[in-house]
Amino acid sequence: MLTIRLALLMAALLATPVTVIGAADAPLAQFSAPERSRILSLGPWPPAPRIDPTNRVSGNADAIVLGSRLFFDARLSPSGYIACVTCHQTDRAWTDLKPRAHGLADLPRNTPALNNLSLQRWYGWGGGADSLWMASLRPLLDPREFDSNPAWVAHVYVRDPELACFYQRAFGHSPTAKGADLEHVLVNTAKALAAFQETLVTGRTAFDEFRDALARGDAAAASRYPPAARQGLQLFIGRGNCIACHNGPNFSNGEFADVGVPFFTAPGEVDAGRYQDLQALRGSRFSLLGRHSDAAVSGATATRHATLEPRHWGEFKVPSLRNVAVTAPYMHNGAFASLQAVLRHYSELDEARIHSSAQPLLRPLRLSATDTEALLAFLATLTDARGADRPRPEAQESCLPEAADAAAVQAR
Repeated sequence: MLTIRLALLMAALLATPVTVIGAADAPLAQFSAPERSRILSLGPWPPAPRIDPTNRVSGNADAIVLGSRLFFDARLSPSGYIACVTCHQTDRAWTDLKPRAHGLADLPRNTPALNNLSLQRWYGWGGGADSLWMASLRPLLDPREFDSNPAWVAHVYVRDPELACFYQRAFGHSPTAKGADLEHVLVNTAKALAAFQETLVTGRTAFDEFRDALARGDAAAASRYPPAARQGLQLFIGRGNCIACHNGPNFSNGEFADVGVPFFTAPGEVDAGRYQDLQALRGSRFSLLGRHSDAAVSGATATRHATLEPRHWGEFKVPSLRNVAVTAPYMHNGAFASLQAVLRHYSELDEARIHSSAQPLLRPLRLSATDTEALLAFLATLTDARGADRPRPEAQESCLPEAADAAAVQAR
């Protein structure tokens, strides 16, 4: 009887189709269900456009044109040779490739790349601004950068009727009117700059194509993603636990951490990071709790509830990893010239430098040479096809009626 039952069981098994995982299915089979969930959380890309409720010209076409022109205009600085593009260069991924920024004087921090800014909640390495327009305002007033002031910025519009015309279109009043609130003109200038910078979004990458192929179960498309990158991705979301901080579609949680990089800027001088910037933010009249926000102050929840704590000392922003291959040097002070050096830092981390109670996730990764190569292969797939070469704004028609009429006559 037992023999008959075994024979029937064998016949049933032989009749059942068996799925064989071939080479084409390997990219899908490589990842477990929890790993797939983590990978899918890193997209989709690009994000839907966001409007900043604290900036009434966010998304406004005239403000974007005004901001794009101001971004390249050195007249905003009394010196006449400092513009936003001085540090945020179009052929260098909106940064400058220097360890630390230099305007009219040296600054203690690295120039951040200007990409995907509408996805952020805090701005600057220490989060010293709670809006993009406040972040755009700060360098205008900093004596080490533009060294400008409200009266000087307002005078730029007097000197250039074209800029004044775009300003009036965007904000509904003239920046050159008698009795104009000069500080208001200054802040609106920063809001126009912010409106332009919101348009600087990185493109799709090889990782995004793989992520979407994984989402729809497309083995053929997923197989085009390099095996080494898949291995690095597995480390990134797994043993390396990089995803703990570099998460979401922008590969950043938008918060701050002490990652063991020295914060001494000179003998006897330190950059306290989030600790000092949060102090400055809470005392600034340009924060979202002040009169210049275009949203109700009651909505500035993050600013209102941000409390200064000892753990903030030496914490710096977790940067996005999108286009990371073209934004060297790395860290808040440009301490590492290459991604290899960054990975070496995390691999050989000196645990004695880390406050374990504040940074419980941080530990030496002890990466092998193979691990490092795999992570580098993965990080390379987070950079879009343009790389460091970012497109300049397209030329726009004149705002002034007489200039437009002259151009039309010439075209005939």
